[in-house]
Amino acid sequence: MTDPTTPPSTSLPPCPTCGRPAVAAFRPFCSKRCADVDLGRWFSEQYRVPVRDEDTQIFEENDPRRVDPDDEVG
Repeated sequence: MTDPTTPPSTSLPPCPTCGRPAVAAFRPFCSKRCADVDLGRWFSEQYRVPVRDEDTQIFEENDPRRVDPDDEVG
């Protein structure tokens, strides 16, 4: 196991939260705090994965649970 107090590796990209050099133990972050800040941003929906309307439409058309209200139920 690596020691989080070891100096950062020069081959790692900077921390996406604060921009400081990343530490291998918390990759891609520089610390547990920055990793937790990033996770909190996902939970609070500050980060979002875009969804195209056509993707949603295809899913709804192919959903086996979808019931047509005009169909007779036996």
